[in-house]
Amino acid sequence: MTAMSTRAKLGVVVASAVLLGTVAAGYAATAAQAPRTPPPAGGEQAVTLAPGPRLLAITDRHVSTVAATDPAGPRTVAGLECLRVYAAAGTGVCLKPETAWSYQVVVLDATLRQTRAVSVPGLPNRARVSASGRMVSWTTFVGGDSYTSSGFSTRTGILDTRTGTTMASLEEFAITRDGRGYRNADVNYWGVTFTADDNHFYATMATGGRRYLVRGDLAARTVETLKENVECPSLSPDGTRLAFKEAVDADPAKGWRLSVLDLSSMRVTATAEVRSVDDQAAWLDGGKLAYTLRRDDGQPDVWSVPADGSGTPTLVIPGAESPSPLT
Repeated sequence: MTAMSTRAKLGVVVASAVLLGTVAAGYAATAAQAPRTPPPAGGEQAVTLAPGPRLLAITDRHVSTVAATDPAGPRTVAGLECLRVYAAAGTGVCLKPETAWSYQVVVLDATLRQTRAVSVPGLPNRARVSASGRMVSWTTFVGGDSYTSSGFSTRTGILDTRTGTTMASLEEFAITRDGRGYRNADVNYWGVTFTADDNHFYATMATGGRRYLVRGDLAARTVETLKENVECPSLSPDGTRLAFKEAVDADPAKGWRLSVLDLSSMRVTATAEVRSVDDQAAWLDGGKLAYTLRRDDGQPDVWSVPADGSGTPTLVIPGAESPSPLT
């Protein structure tokens, strides 16, 4: 990507973030960052997505891994450029530039070999892989939807790596809101997280200026609302809790508190992280969350905090973003 195209893209992304509002603001800087450090030669051979005691992340827009026991130590950086990355069970997803103005969802095997690619509209924002490695999801910010006052909205898709079935958007799913059928042209989804059966999922649905946690059924092509003010859910390894970002006073303009929802009681526990977390957190294990925060100069760091509200935030991987454990 040339310096001129990067500057041009930065202008577009910043303008988009202003129009889109606080939902897109945190990610706009990420999408506009250009790689600063070339990756070492042979990185693809050294980086593997196979399960093991390592953490996956993005370093200078390139796929990288670090030892889980020493995440601040040496890291291996591949030549593969991604704006978002995630992996599970040896399957990875990379949201990467296709051209200076377009992007792809790329499915990777454990050796970073591309197995599928789907062109997607808009700016990449979220990506997830189910625990089995079968299901892949993504969210992008798009423009041009007539129902939005800003001109920007989201598009969320899901791909079944076993069958190749691709749902380019969840907006055609039937909705049950508060126990009743619901339909509105302004419905948007983002932040999918899959359950263990590879059929059900949780996500955020926005409509009428409100944001809901929804539970979806891929086979039935339905979603139902569960709770308001739950964004970017991330299901715990045991399937009992959702990490999420909760808008302070239900107002995204005031920032987000990283919190955890117990699915049996629907009780919310705020974590010890009091800074605004505009990210879809990842579970490092059954008790700790990883997420990205940006410094004043816009550079990212990966932090961790206990999921039960105890402890204090800890810097995990300096100069990195988009973390996930290689499970």
